[in-house]
Amino acid sequence: MTRAPANLMAVRSLLLQHLNRDPNRVRDEDLEPNEVGIVGDANHRGGYHCGSDRVVTNDYSVVESSRDRNGLTLDAAALDVGMFRVGSGGRSHDLFSFSTWCVQQCQANAADTRDIREIIYSPDGKVVRRWDRLGRRNTGDRSHLWHTHFSFFRDSIKANRDQTPLFRRYLTSIGLITTQKPEENDMTPEEHNWLKTVHRNLTVLDGRNPVGQTYTRMAMGEDHTDPKFKVNHPTLRSIGSQLTALQTAMDSLLNRDFTDEQAIVSGVLAGLTPQEIAAAIPPTVAQQVVQELGRRLAA
Repeated sequence: MTRAPANLMAVRSLLLQHLNRDPNRVRDEDLEPNEVGIVGDANHRGGYHCGSDRVVTNDYSVVESSRDRNGLTLDAAALDVGMFRVGSGGRSHDLFSFSTWCVQQCQANAADTRDIREIIYSPDGKVVRRWDRLGRRNTGDRSHLWHTHFSFFRDSIKANRDQTPLFRRYLTSIGLITTQKPEENDMTPEEHNWLKTVHRNLTVLDGRNPVGQTYTRMAMGEDHTDPKFKVNHPTLRSIGSQLTALQTAMDSLLNRDFTDEQAIVSGVLAGLTPQEIAAAIPPTVAQQVVQELGRRLAA
């Protein structure tokens, strides 16, 4: 039995959360729950609204791409979005402007559109157009004057890849979502995993992996291909040696006595006259000084 996959249900919930402005009553302006469909009705056969139990011989939703052939499961791989009209940011937004914006993102090959196979839509409610990533078709039936059809490559549904980023970007661009959660971004899961790997390798620099070992050798000033190579910039080893020498010099200075009493006395006496020196000698030691001076002169 064809199922509605979790990743498309998440897109449906996101659109209804922000485009069904009055969920307590049915309004023409709102996107109502019955206007956002994933699984085709019981009589539906063939196409992306069907899983493996309902596809037909040479079904275009299976045979035209290896991504579809390899991803075929019981999950449907399509989303229909019905009419709505909302005001935001001083402008009016509706199904036609929404569909046109999504097609423009696909044409620009934005990262969050690469799982979309096709969009069947109307830019104005008068003509039906079709954007097809594989370039097979360019139109659709008249029911797409009042609803837009998105087909997703089946392998992305099988992998349960998050399909909300494109639609979240649209809602953000028209002002219905004003802030994004920190963990949300526009990268595909493959790009996100690649970035996580690079980040992990660049931040584990303690020798637990090859990148960390290379950075450790570089920091130590060692070249793993030529042990004789000498770098001309400071390294952890040279900086360590400089710090050791500085610490030794500091210890030596701290253990020295910088007070030179003899130099201080000589400096003071050099600035005094003989009379001032004599006046400074207490009477009790004057005789001793005279005797000492006489002894030194006699010698």
